[in-house]
Amino acid sequence: MKTICLYFQLHQPFRLKRYRFFDIGNDHYYYDDFQNEEILKDIAQRCYLPANRLMLEMIKSGGGRFKASFSISGTALEQMEVYTPEVIDGFRELARTGNIEFMAETYPHSLSSLGDADEFKEQVESHVDKIQNLFGVRPTTFRNTELIYSDDISDLVADMGFSGMLTEGAKHVLGWKSPNYVYTSITQPQLKLLLKNDRFSEDISIRFKNYSWSEYPLTAEKYISWIAATPPDEQIINLFMNYDVLGSFHPAESGIFEFFRHLPRYAEEKGLSFSLPSEVFALLKPVGAISVPYPMSWVDEEKDCSSWLGNVIQQEAFSKIKQISERVRLVRDRRLKLDWRYLQSSDHFYYMNTKHPGERGFIPYDNPYEAFNNYMNVLSDFIVRLDAQFPSSIENEELNSLLTTIKNQDEELTRLREQLELATKKPARRTVAHS
Repeated sequence: MKTICLYFQLHQPFRLKRYRFFDIGNDHYYYDDFQNEEILKDIAQRCYLPANRLMLEMIKSGGGRFKASFSISGTALEQMEVYTPEVIDGFRELARTGNIEFMAETYPHSLSSLGDADEFKEQVESHVDKIQNLFGVRPTTFRNTELIYSDDISDLVADMGFSGMLTEGAKHVLGWKSPNYVYTSITQPQLKLLLKNDRFSEDISIRFKNYSWSEYPLTAEKYISWIAATPPDEQIINLFMNYDVLGSFHPAESGIFEFFRHLPRYAEEKGLSFSLPSEVFALLKPVGAISVPYPMSWVDEEKDCSSWLGNVIQQEAFSKIKQISERVRLVRDRRLKLDWRYLQSSDHFYYMNTKHPGERGFIPYDNPYEAFNNYMNVLSDFIVRLDAQFPSSIENEELNSLLTTIKNQDEELTRLREQLELATKKPARRTVAHS
């Protein structure tokens, strides 16, 4: 039986406030709380809340046959906990059905997989812990930021124990091959891969409300008939998209909610099922391996990483933040650690891209250079704070040695204190009974 694997991405960064050069060294709070709250509450009302209710309805009305998977960044979850806890409650209710799967990713939706293996692993572990703490499940499938994937990244993911990973079904990688099968990493045969079907995913995510599209309007019946008409031996159709498609990218009046509501009924009529990634990895055998020597993503026609690292200013900002990563990992200051994590969200680099002049969309800056200047001002202040704790004049190896010595001394002092307390405790008096 042919099956559909439906996956949604949810991410919200901590957007930066306007941070001037003269703020460096004077203002250590970087975030636009008003904008972050306003955006999250707005998208929760238009998308997250009604979409969660729809998913629950589809699961219940379909007798549990409908299934969907999600990856939600740690920064999005943090903001939901503060501004829209009802969204978290909605995902908990969905989790209790057993018909959804949460996937692991980098905690701040970062680019760490492209240049900092230690930071990457630390962020993924933090995200896995967050998902377990909030929803009581531990992810076994991995989905990297914006589906970024390469052979080197597959090595990191496999080393962390994940059984499978989602990524893009890019034509320049697949060639004549179809994305409608399970594959493996060429360097890690035990790591199974699901590849996004671009055509069917983008029929919904991009073309759904396009009045000039020859197939407009798209109905659930028509859409499912297209999927059912794919070659019989093709096992799985991977539909990967942003959750924002429901109610945000495509507003409710476009008919997007009704479209999704009817998918399970027409799928059942055509003999199609819905499956979670972990179920697919357990049931279907890979048909081959794919080789991806250079990182690819699901963004733009190029399906590469140029939207984040394609120009000089993006590369400069990314280089600067990578240079201090080892030093930051030695820090114990919780606030500094949090800022470090938030500053790595891929959005900050995307705002600097020059690929689509005039198409600023949701980008909160007038131009890429304004985004770069603002980010570098914030990063400069962050480095000032970091240097105040650990002067840059001290080499990382020397600093690490000093911190290890301090840690060992702390442990020794704790041990001696415990011994002293035991030695100074007076033995309890024994009461002798007299006849």
